[in-house]
Amino acid sequence: MNNWPELDYRQLRDTIATVQLWTQIVGKIRLSKTPWTNHSWHVTLYVSASGLTTGSIPYENGIFQIDLDFIDHQLLISTSAGKSSSMNLYPRTVADFYKELMDKLSGLNIEVEICARPNEIELAIPFEQDEVHYIYDPGQMFNLWQAWTKILPVFTKFRARFIGKCSPVHLFWGAFDLAVTRFSGREAPLHAGGAPNIPLAVMQEAYSHEVSSAGFWAGSDDFPYPVFYAYCYPTPDAFGSQSVKPGEAFFNKEMGEFFLPYEAVAQAGNPEEYLLEFLQSTYEAAAITGNWDRDALEADFSKFERKR
Repeated sequence: MNNWPELDYRQLRDTIATVQLWTQIVGKIRLSKTPWTNHSWHVTLYVSASGLTTGSIPYENGIFQIDLDFIDHQLLISTSAGKSSSMNLYPRTVADFYKELMDKLSGLNIEVEICARPNEIELAIPFEQDEVHYIYDPGQMFNLWQAWTKILPVFTKFRARFIGKCSPVHLFWGAFDLAVTRFSGREAPLHAGGAPNIPLAVMQEAYSHEVSSAGFWAGSDDFPYPVFYAYCYPTPDAFGSQSVKPGEAFFNKEMGEFFLPYEAVAQAGNPEEYLLEFLQSTYEAAAITGNWDRDALEADFSKFERKR
């Protein structure tokens, strides 16, 4: 039975705007306490069995973890020192969320300083001043998280076919997208940047090597529907003219990416295989036009799957 949830950007819009800023605060906490890792992999969040998690974060007394629970709608902080704290998720301003979270961390003897303003967002209101974003619809956030739980296993299966350098499947809170990125192993031309409110040096380190990246994005006012995307950097001239699957996939010249509407996947007879077709064919478009050494980078572990 196909049980992928329906997603409507118009209904998700205001909740996404608020929760993205909440995740930026949480992600910046992880960033501030974690050694820099290539391509900013140290800042990301991960889909969990109840929502999103930072995973383990080092601090002075051991490790701690922050979880956003979209079932019971709570933020949970737990530490290896045996202490924990929680706060409720409900319609509340970013300023209120920020203050309570920093107070909770301080109460657990976790001292954190972050750059307290958003990245990759045009309207970069400092967190402690943001009284604009406050909408939180528990049902809509639950549906979005449920979609992530359907997408994650497919991305994970796709990732397993590659033995070259590859990112984890993770959520970047800058653009609020779930992504997985493969690398050719070769250095890339210096990136020109362009994302709002993000240092050029960070962008250039993120794209220091050739990539083929795919992900899921819940949409924006300029692009108001949830969509799967795929792009590569650098982008060969022939990339956008490659034939990709399934039939609903298309190339957006303005953004330089292939897109596949989430709705098409959710309504497919076999959503997982339908999405895998998109991931594989768009990767092949990047690898073929970019002259990647596919024999050295790809793998088939199906024989081990049969022996488990």
